[in-house]
Order: sequence, then structure tokens, then C-alpha cells
Amino acid sequence: MKILTLGLALLPFAAHSETAPPAPLLPSFSEETTTAGVDQIFAGDWEYMVGGGVSTFDCNADARPDLIIAGGTNPAKLFVNNSAKGGDLSFAETASGLEQTAVLGAYAIDIDSDGIQDIVLLRQGENQLMRGLGDCKFQNANKGWGFDGGNAWSAAFAATWEKGQNWPTLAIGNYIDVTQDMFPWGSCTDNWLHRPDGDKFAPPIALKPSFCALSMLFSDWNRSGTPSLRIANDREYYKGGQEQLWHVNPGEEPRLYTDAEGWKRLRIWGMGIASYDLNFDGYPEYFVTSMADNKLQTLAEPTDTASKPGFKDVAFAKHAIAQRPYTGDDLNPSTGWHAQFEDVNNDGLADLFIAKGNVDAMPDFALRDPNNLLLQRADGTFVEAGDRAGVAAMGLSRGAALADFNADGLVDLVVVNRREPVQIWRNTTQTGNHWLSLSLSQTAPNRDAIGAWVEVKTGDHIQRREITIGGGQAGGSLGARNFGLGDLTEAEVRVIWPDGTEGAWNMLNADAAYSLQKP
Repeated sequence: MKILTLGLALLPFAAHSETAPPAPLLPSFSEETTTAGVDQIFAGDWEYMVGGGVSTFDCNADARPDLIIAGGTNPAKLFVNNSAKGGDLSFAETASGLEQTAVLGAYAIDIDSDGIQDIVLLRQGENQLMRGLGDCKFQNANKGWGFDGGNAWSAAFAATWEKGQNWPTLAIGNYIDVTQDMFPWGSCTDNWLHRPDGDKFAPPIALKPSFCALSMLFSDWNRSGTPSLRIANDREYYKGGQEQLWHVNPGEEPRLYTDAEGWKRLRIWGMGIASYDLNFDGYPEYFVTSMADNKLQTLAEPTDTASKPGFKDVAFAKHAIAQRPYTGDDLNPSTGWHAQFEDVNNDGLADLFIAKGNVDAMPDFALRDPNNLLLQRADGTFVEAGDRAGVAAMGLSRGAALADFNADGLVDLVVVNRREPVQIWRNTTQTGNHWLSLSLSQTAPNRDAIGAWVEVKTGDHIQRREITIGGGQAGGSLGARNFGLGDLTEAEVRVIWPDGTEGAWNMLNADAAYSLQKP
């Protein structure tokens, strides 16, 4: 690694559009589940119908993404990445201290900024902050860090560093009251905001009202320099609820954005959140998974001083609605879970993976529901390629992660299935397209520069990516981010750091990994 210091499925009637741009390069994935050494099943009954998260992070500083995978009633497992560069995927299950049961999800974050990743375990019962000790070992730090893990059905997480704080602010999303199994409707429990108090956490703040959260993301939707907290909520169980966006301003109590501020009421079965600046206007778009009603939201009136969170849904127009299975004979509506934007063919355009799967055996929804791989085309629309690319698995998928596991510049894929084995695919696409792998670091606090923006000039566009922790379905990715460059052999790169400092543009040679360090 080179170290630098820097100053949705197509609707049938649209499948043959006369104005459709050239088809994007078709990626190819090879399933290596039986040989990669990743052996885990997310097990459990009703109280584990959601969750099933997987997170990628580097636990041993070898620049290879490792895996923490929730197990539900099975213990969570850590898999250390031993993949050779450009070779087959290879992982080894490793005793780590993370082998807890009742885990729905996990996220990596360097809480104490010691340069070693810690892990947040979301559980049925007490959530746990697991302090990284180095060499992929962890120990419970709830007591030492003053963290109240509560006793709830926790399924969502996000984190940010508020200005002036050495420790992060953690948001935890809670689902229904597990004791109300005979009639759970209307039993949503409070979400929590854990703010720091020096080098530990203050008692949690209840985010009222709460509407059965399944995904959370701190994101700077208007580029103000202060992220807001987006929450995807499951309308199946709330009463009078909706999707939410919270002001989380330093030194102030959290408060909801209101209709008067431009927030538009939206009621869906919110499952997972993914974000990316798809249209190169400098602001992130948001994809929110649901049941037959996935949303791709963009600011309705983006300006240089965007202040109103008024979003319009463009999923239908962009062919990204992915509302039904695109292969097989099941025509019932789909159920979406994890979503993630990544450039799987390195053409410089972010593509979209969606994990799909019935809650269990709901007859009004597809029982055989293939995962989606939507390739972005030059005009910003998407075309389905999951079946042709080899990732149209039919399991009850939940969490997922895309990351470059073997350092060949192509992002690979791992998917967690409910009550079935985890699956993993190696990206074997034959392409002449080029790429960059970029990771960020700065001095404490917030060593991984959460809240920064990475910008890469490719042709007439600037790719922009916000560095976040959260979103997805009970898991996410922390570490290097891949950028496709198409046929470019070099590209200019800069970082806008969390404190607003704009680094200088630097020309980087393609097909290499770089660590970008704040001066």
C-alpha cells in the first residue's frame, strides 16, 4: 500500500427502451462458499427474523478486510482474511472474544481512537462494546466505557463524531418489544442516542418517538458540515409512524426535522439504507429498501446552500425500483434488506446490490426472491444483471457486504442468509478498466475520518463518497473504498476532512492502494 499525506430491476416495458444507452460491462462472480472457509448460519426463530449482519474491517493491520458475522442463536464468528493477491478467497475462523450468542448485527469502529478497531454487537438483550486489543482479540468494555447496553431487540446502528468531542456519538435502533410476541403491532421500543462524556459515554437519550428502526445512518445530506441521523422504520409494526430524519447538533438536544423544514412524510417497510452521490451534484442520494416499495431519493431542489430535506423518489425513473423477482416464476412482491453501492465493474459508475428474501414464509411476498445486482449505465439508469453475473441466490438473504477481499481491484461479495449458510463470491470480471483503493487516516480523535468526503476526478465527473458508519442491514464496511476509473490510468484525488479542511488535489496512478493521511 502506498501512503500519501494529502493537504433495480428494469420494468418489463422499459427493457427495450429506444433511448437506452449502451449496456455496461457485465461482471462475473464465482461462488466460493465451500472453499473460502466462511462457515456461519444466522439461526433463530421469530426474534431473529431481522438482522443477520456482516461487517468488513481489518483486525490485524494486513490491509485485507476481515469478517465479523452475526449468528443469532449461534455464536457470532470472526473470519480472518488469508486471501492471496488476485487468488481464491480464503478465510480462517479465529477465536476472538466476539463469540457471543443473541447477536443480530455488528459494526466496526475505533471508539477510543487507539488505532485498533473495536466492535459494536447488536443483540437480543444487552448490546456490547467490544474493545479491540490487537491481533484480532476483543474484550467487553461496557463497564469501563460507561456504556449502558440496555435490554432490547437492537437491529440498527450508526456513529458520528460531533464537533469538539474525542469520542463518537452512537445511535442504536430498537425494534419491537420481544415480550409482545402474541400481538407485536404498536410495540415499537425507544431508539437510543449515546453521547460521549469525556472518555466514556453518558446515559443514553431516548429518541422519541421511535417507530421500529431497522437501519440508521449519520449523513451530511446538505453538506452543512453537520451530519443528520436518517432512520428507516418498519411500518409493519408502528402506529402513526414514518421514516425519520433527526437534527443531531453539537450541544443541543436531538430533534426531528418537521414538515415546515421540508421533510416529507414517507411510510414504508424501511429495512436498509445505502448512500452515494449518483448524479455528481455533490449531494448524496439514498436508497432505502422495503417490501415491494424500494425508494431511491434525491434532493428535489439541490443548491449550493441546500437547507430543506425535501427528497423526491426516482427509483421508477432510474429503473431501480426492484419491486419483484426478475427471474424464476414467483411474481409476488420482493422483500429488500441490505443495500450497498459499489462499482463492481470499475467503469466509474456506482452499481447497487440488494439482498432479498422473504421474512420467513409470508405468502403474499415472493418465496423465491433473488438478490439484485443493478448496473448503472451512463445516463444514470440501472439495468439488472444479478442472474447473468452469477449472484441471483434464492436464500432468505439479510445482511451483505461488498469489499475487495483479495486485493485485485475488484469488489467481492458476502451474503448472510437466515437459517442457511453464508455465501461468498469472488469477483472474476475480465476487464481492462482501472481502479483505485483509498483508505483514510488522521490523528486522534476519529482516526478513520468518519464524516470525510473522498473525491476522484474521472473524465467530466467527480466521484464523491461520504465516509460513514451505519446503514445497511445490521452491518457495514469500514476500511478501504474502491473507485473505478474506466480506461483512465491515473486520476486526481482529494479529501475533504471531517473538520472541513479541503486537501489538495493529487494525481495518483491507477491500479494501486493508497492510504491518504491528513497533514
